[in-house]
Amino acid sequence: MAYNLLKGKKGIIFGALDSKSIAWKVAEKAFEEGAVFTLSNTATALRFGELDELAKKCNATIIPADATSVDDLTRVFEESMKVLGGKVDFVLHSIGMSLNVRKKRVYNDLDYNYLNKTLDISAISFHKMLQVAFKLDAINEWGSVVGLSYVAAQRTLYGYNDMADAKALLESIARSFGYIYGRDRKIRVNTISQSPTNTTAGSGVKGFDGLLDFTERMSPLGNANAEECAEYCITLFSDLTRKVTMQNLFHDGGFSSMGMSWKAMQIYNKSINCDCNDKKDTQMD
Repeated sequence: MAYNLLKGKKGIIFGALDSKSIAWKVAEKAFEEGAVFTLSNTATALRFGELDELAKKCNATIIPADATSVDDLTRVFEESMKVLGGKVDFVLHSIGMSLNVRKKRVYNDLDYNYLNKTLDISAISFHKMLQVAFKLDAINEWGSVVGLSYVAAQRTLYGYNDMADAKALLESIARSFGYIYGRDRKIRVNTISQSPTNTTAGSGVKGFDGLLDFTERMSPLGNANAEECAEYCITLFSDLTRKVTMQNLFHDGGFSSMGMSWKAMQIYNKSINCDCNDKKDTQMD
């Protein structure tokens, strides 16, 4: 059901790849709620993704860009304002990538060139985006910028590697730039700490199915999926959240507040019992 929450609003959505991606779902929901917007991703992503399909569905213009390039970002904002007929009201940053994870370099054996790329793509691009928009005065008063984060910014999660550092930096940028943008332009900057989500990128990570199962058992409400995250993004783009800024907002079914759940403990106890039985059998032998 649509509520016209974004009727008359303009935006830019960075990072949509295919129908599994959160940014894709945000675009669909924003369109349903009455917004007009442009879409941006890298030229490589455009070749291998399905963004043309989304653009047709939402009547949106695609503007290719490398989010780590200030020149490219400048072009995205300038062209978006031309296409949309003025400043934008919302921006989504849904960008993240780690070569260390892809190349299976563990955290105590990082390739520092890869680390620099992880931070630039996954976090510093957020600062570049905000700085470009600020200098161009590209966002309307009471506009909203949202970046997608993860609980690994606050908690150590096995295997998340240098992406945890990137998400911590992303959230810090949201607070620091959120202060300046709020003070000077009345613009909101927030991050959403989303449940692990079965996107094309996420599902390719080794052990992802186990992580999904663990967080599902730990979260009182269960994991939040991509579509539910999109709905949350829409509320942050809308006028209903005009005084929410500089926040990292957990959208994870309660996982971030949990220590141990009954469902998770059941599995843990079964594992202990199996271990004990194995040990008994070994002793008898």
